[in-house]
Amino acid sequence: MNFLVDGAPTQVEVDGELVEIRSDFRASILFEELMQDEEVPEHQKILQALELYYPVVPQNLTQAVERMLWFYRCGKEPEQVGEASSSAPVYSFEQDAGYIYAAFLGQYGVDLEAVEYLHWWKFRAMFQSLASDCEFVKIMGYRGMTISPKMSNEQKQFYRDMKKLYALPISQKKKKQISALEEALMGSGDVSGLLQGKP
Repeated sequence: MNFLVDGAPTQVEVDGELVEIRSDFRASILFEELMQDEEVPEHQKILQALELYYPVVPQNLTQAVERMLWFYRCGKEPEQVGEASSSAPVYSFEQDAGYIYAAFLGQYGVDLEAVEYLHWWKFRAMFQSLASDCEFVKIMGYRGMTISPKMSNEQKQFYRDMKKLYALPISQKKKKQISALEEALMGSGDVSGLLQGKP
């Protein structure tokens, strides 16, 4: 689907009927934050996501989820948006809210706090097209930078410093895992529980 030609959708088709979906960018930001929230049990996330996107949740939940994810991906297939990537995130809508706000205001003149409505697909297009000299884009670059052995010592140190300065906070679950690992290595040396994913 090409939203330049077809328009950005505000409805999706479930069971052959068009149903309303919340298309403002705020709903999809909340969805992304929900999916990354380790405090919410996995089985509850999908139900909360459906309630977040649909004013009236369709009865066919399988199709409703499929169409919700299609909408979130801006009409693209999973392989087109790199969903399988295991690399660490380079941004957080929660932690980087100020940088994102300033970037949109500076580059597009869009006040994300004041704008009443901005379609998620348009927001994503603008987000992905932020200029390379934008401070937020530089920060994402630092976070995603791979420090190569070919770099000079000065470059390596610079990027290490930038990664540390702009690092995203570690979740409580990860903190517990790191703490448990340190305790096991300093004390009992038993890391069998950690290898099975238990904190």
